[in-house]
Amino acid sequence: MNGKMKAVVKHHRGFGAELQMVNIPEINENEVLIKVKATSICGTDVHIYSWDEWSQSRVNPPYVFGHEFSGEVVEIGSNVTNVKVGDAVSAETHIVCGECPQCLTGKYHICKNTKIIGVDTNGCFAEYVALPAGNLWKNPADMPFDVASVQEPMGNAVHTVLSGDAAGKTVAVIGCGPIGIMAVGVAKAAGASEVIALDLNDYRLDLAKQMGATVIINSKNDDPLQAIDRLTDGNGVDVVCEMSGHPAAMDQGFKMVTNGGRVSILSLPVRPVVIDVTNDIVFKGVTVQGITGRKMYETWEQVSRLLKSGQVDVKPMITHHFSLEEFDKGFDLMIQGKCGKVVLHP
Repeated sequence: MNGKMKAVVKHHRGFGAELQMVNIPEINENEVLIKVKATSICGTDVHIYSWDEWSQSRVNPPYVFGHEFSGEVVEIGSNVTNVKVGDAVSAETHIVCGECPQCLTGKYHICKNTKIIGVDTNGCFAEYVALPAGNLWKNPADMPFDVASVQEPMGNAVHTVLSGDAAGKTVAVIGCGPIGIMAVGVAKAAGASEVIALDLNDYRLDLAKQMGATVIINSKNDDPLQAIDRLTDGNGVDVVCEMSGHPAAMDQGFKMVTNGGRVSILSLPVRPVVIDVTNDIVFKGVTVQGITGRKMYETWEQVSRLLKSGQVDVKPMITHHFSLEEFDKGFDLMIQGKCGKVVLHP
């Protein structure tokens, strides 16, 4: 398909982005062209927009960014058999090599040579996006496009919460950005007896409550360790899902987990974090897990089923809708923390 399209471009090595007219991408024999119907803003996109240390070392402007979306297939390459024109799709955003020791043993989500759509390649803050057919996930025809666009980040939440047992356990979610808020809903659906949401932002704590948190703690007003002590009779929580990346909060997470508990870390601290390994990990016999991406495609199956069954309803945390032209309003809200998930509609 020839012609031009509107796209949000990371146009320079500095703060912000620009709406530009760019070429509609050409596809090869193994790729698919998708008309984007909804695309949501991720914390990673905010890092790139704000031009923080991580993005300065990782991305190379100018390019189209964005990686969470849903849309409709409009053109397929000659080798493509898994989708057809007209299918509703989203995408696994990690492009993996298939050849490293991790891929060869089925652990694609930790592929050594992962490239990320919208970080290392052109992304989906645009009217069209071209992607490898093997990365596509077919959506039910009746799934709303905004809900379908948040399956990728919801996959992060599902992978974090369900990387160990959660049924009948006390689960603390530290950091209630959009993925943390979804983690609350997933923990509730997984049968956690208590889901404790911790953050400094009352707006987002309220969304966590709507998503099923049984207790919310604003760490600005209440000492989280004392609050957890009261809630658990001094035993600590069984599972900590660390979503904040804040060194103080992370340290508190290790202090609040019970002996023999689990700490699953999805957050990306931008500097080294000091942890009392002796007392808070070794002597407590704690399991610590780094969580990256989604298991391909086990996590996608779980996400799809949790949404279809209604066990997790993500609508409360999709708080704002804007046109592609109004992208800067969405980024402003994300930076201020005055939103749940922001969805852009090309």
